[in-house]
Amino acid sequence: MIFRTLAICFVLAFSSISDAKNFRWSTQGDAATLDPHSQNETFNNGVNGLVYEYLINRDRQTFSKFVPGLATSWTNTGPLTWVFKLRQGVKFHDGTPFTADDVVFSFNRARESTVTFRLYSTQSGIPKKIDDYTVEFTTAVPNPVMLDTVNNIMIMSKAWCEKNGVVKPLDYVKKEESFATRNAMGTGPYRLVTWEQGVKILHKKNPDWWGIKAGEYTGNIETIDYRPISNGATRMAALKTGELDFVLDPSVQDVLRLRNDPDIKIWEGQEQRLIYLGTDQARDELLYSDVKGKNPFKDKRVRLAMYQAIDIEALKTSVMRGLSIPTGIALPAGAAAGVPAEMDRRHPFDPVKAKKLIAEAGYPNGFGFTLHCPNDRYVNDEKICVAIAAMWARIGLNVRVETMTKANFFPKVQKRDTSAFLAGWGGGATDAIFILKPVMHSRDGKGAGDSNYGDAKIEELDTLVDKLEGEMNLKERQIMINRATKLIHDEVHVIPLHRQMIPWASRKNVTVLHRPNNLLDLHWVVIK
Repeated sequence: MIFRTLAICFVLAFSSISDAKNFRWSTQGDAATLDPHSQNETFNNGVNGLVYEYLINRDRQTFSKFVPGLATSWTNTGPLTWVFKLRQGVKFHDGTPFTADDVVFSFNRARESTVTFRLYSTQSGIPKKIDDYTVEFTTAVPNPVMLDTVNNIMIMSKAWCEKNGVVKPLDYVKKEESFATRNAMGTGPYRLVTWEQGVKILHKKNPDWWGIKAGEYTGNIETIDYRPISNGATRMAALKTGELDFVLDPSVQDVLRLRNDPDIKIWEGQEQRLIYLGTDQARDELLYSDVKGKNPFKDKRVRLAMYQAIDIEALKTSVMRGLSIPTGIALPAGAAAGVPAEMDRRHPFDPVKAKKLIAEAGYPNGFGFTLHCPNDRYVNDEKICVAIAAMWARIGLNVRVETMTKANFFPKVQKRDTSAFLAGWGGGATDAIFILKPVMHSRDGKGAGDSNYGDAKIEELDTLVDKLEGEMNLKERQIMINRATKLIHDEVHVIPLHRQMIPWASRKNVTVLHRPNNLLDLHWVVIK
């Protein structure tokens, strides 16, 4: 009866829209903020990417090359300098022209972010306006992945930000809000109509987008109606009955069932994302544990025991239903990062040895702690945590699993208000530096380690990462990446689990382009 009521309400919610070019889609969670420099989370970036744009984009065919965006060309003019020529004739949604002033402003604004955007902006260098359509970036050290780095900062209107008092990014961790939290105005293919948090986000096509004349707009979507629906059964029922056109995150059990459904199309591929476990390795006493006066996670034997107690194949088979690729490399895409295949070896599953390690570390009766996990961010995230807690129980660890929405999870772990957690890291860039610097490096107050939620620190790792960041000799750089990867493995800096497969589901009449960053490019979507 409850499900029927939900379904009726859902039908009524969409009943006012009948245009075939209206795209109705859903996932289990909502956007966090419309400020493009305040929260670096993939889905949130995707929503903001409808309105805001980057200087350069990844190509449609391979996803591995860069093509013009708001910049039409770029040149590495010296060891520390890059010059970007900007696209002329581009207008923001309010009709004002896009110029170099907006680029300089946006990169400087992102440098004041409290999340990893400040790292990416810093790595991009100091921007300088040469003329209205030319910007020069000067980096502190040579940047061998400059284009990947620049491709992380969305461009805002300087005038709009000044007018509305949002010249600095809001602090999402502190739950700050500003005009930019619920309002957006960029140069992108869609204009924001409204955002009712937890209910809907509506966008409409920007008829003045430069990409239309450039042939970039190959889809036929005029309006976008996004609805967050936390209940997986309700999401999939709406897709099946035609009330939705697309679901970004179908449950793995639904994927198996729907592959042969004549009304549904399943789009599948591997995401460039590492799912991993982290622990508080900094505090002298854990916040959420029955161990008092010390921190068991500082002992490598405990971390190794936790690693070796995990039956990764059972996790793949029973929880992920085959939609995961177990890995021993703590990188989103080890092969693409140049790491040799022979390094992709996990510490062996060995619960007997794991229990001995726990005892050797001084906990013959085990101990208890809380594992914090999102329940609407990664594929089967809550189920993964529950399954791992059960595996840890077999070696004497009494684990309380506390799950929450990503809107609550990320501010919590970003404040280091956790003792153990499940997280993921990845996106478009495959170079190792994009996880080594923000996630594996210790915090330096300048952006490095901003997403190292356990405050884990290995001095040698920090030194390696700092050096390889500016190393232009690719052979030497790869040696350092491999060494850093081995250190993370040997010291159990984090516990890598798998790279997730990301199935999407749509109605048969919908054509999308599946991307390894798990972002839906709506200007390429076609509804027949």
